[in-house]
Amino acid sequence: MAQINFGGVLENVVTREEFTLDKAREVLKNETVAVIGYGVQGPGQSLNLKDNRINVIVGQRKGGKSWDKALADGWEEGKNLFDIEEACKRATIIQYLLSDAGQIASWSVIKSYLTKGKALYFSHGFGVTFHEQTGIVPPTDVDVILVAPKGSGTSLRRLFLQGKGLNSSYAVFQDATGKAKDRALALGIGVGSGYLFETDFKKEVYSDLTGERGILMGALAGLFEAQYNVLRKNGHSPSEAFNETVEELTQSLMPLVAENGMDWMFANTSVTAQRGALDWKGKFRDVTTPVFEQLYDEVSSGREAARVIAEGSKPDYREKLEVELKEIRESELWQAGAAVRKLRP
Repeated sequence: MAQINFGGVLENVVTREEFTLDKAREVLKNETVAVIGYGVQGPGQSLNLKDNRINVIVGQRKGGKSWDKALADGWEEGKNLFDIEEACKRATIIQYLLSDAGQIASWSVIKSYLTKGKALYFSHGFGVTFHEQTGIVPPTDVDVILVAPKGSGTSLRRLFLQGKGLNSSYAVFQDATGKAKDRALALGIGVGSGYLFETDFKKEVYSDLTGERGILMGALAGLFEAQYNVLRKNGHSPSEAFNETVEELTQSLMPLVAENGMDWMFANTSVTAQRGALDWKGKFRDVTTPVFEQLYDEVSSGREAARVIAEGSKPDYREKLEVELKEIRESELWQAGAAVRKLRP
């Protein structure tokens, strides 16, 4: 492991130079990895494993859209594409990549194939952490591991094809065989991680749920709406309001922050922008901190998980979701965004 200084805190990380792809192949040479689910993470992780010459198969409900997508991606029925039960039967490592709701619904089937010595792999700590609500309690004689790429499966695949990697966390919840950690790290390298940092199942799900509801999606979408609405209320055109709120951030500034950091961004803007941003940064931090504290408390208490499970289990959830998404899609803000995207050279 490499010890890296993260803002004055030393952390151990695993890089591709230390845990090479050749080493990953050696660890997994006698394994059959079954990726169960072909939705958000399944395609990227399975295709990367396949391209890295790891013995991988896909398990998916036959006849659905995801089954058809797997066929379109080159998986072959009867060779490396099977129904879920057949894939689990063949596997020594089951990558359980169904949605959280799907994991709950399919758990009794998956559990019946978790025989002694196998490994159960997650990319999210939800099911195990909130086991009292999900019912997901793995048998004691199997390894239970986690690799959680810090981004979408689409990004994982795109970066892999560019020869890059998406950073991932890893965790061992249960080591029944003595090789759980090596299995986790090998799979982390195999799916295309840039580097791997250690966590546990609880920390992974608490940070993930907070991030999704916070700066990654919920808070960001809310801030977009607030600034756009204020600009429009004060007479700015939709094009101007969208460009100043979304387009400049996503197309210009965030790539530079990703490359160089926020301090570089502050140092490389006009004095007018610099001074104003520095003066207002603290105001936004102070006003949003109580909201983030409330959010983290809802997540860590399990109340947020209970809401997600309850809502996601309702038979009309998809119909209600489409109404909410339509409201966003058809809002002036995102209609303006669609027009701006068409005008990009």
